[in-house]
Amino acid sequence: MKPPAPKNEITAQQFAAKIYAIVAQIPAGKVASYGQLALLAGYPQWARRAGKAMGMAPRDLTSHRVVNSAGRLVPGWPQQRQYLQQEGVTFTPGGLVNMRKHRWHPFE
Repeated sequence: MKPPAPKNEITAQQFAAKIYAIVAQIPAGKVASYGQLALLAGYPQWARRAGKAMGMAPRDLTSHRVVNSAGRLVPGWPQQRQYLQQEGVTFTPGGLVNMRKHRWHPFE
């Protein structure tokens, strides 16, 4: 028999819903990292779970605004760069999002 989950545990669906609600708030021209999403959701150690949730995100979600902490884009999704550039996001010569300029700071 499996022991009961701790009271602070949530289901994968509940966590994903929190992540999607946060992503929906990222304004055009800004980006957030998976770790940042996990932290804002109240689960700072769950960056990989945030990435997994984003891999299954609804199509109408502005998921192109989520990158890794270094500003690296999603592999195999060339449109992501186009979407970000259309919003004014700039990139380093190495092809990473300029995180210093475009990282979303929701409490500022």
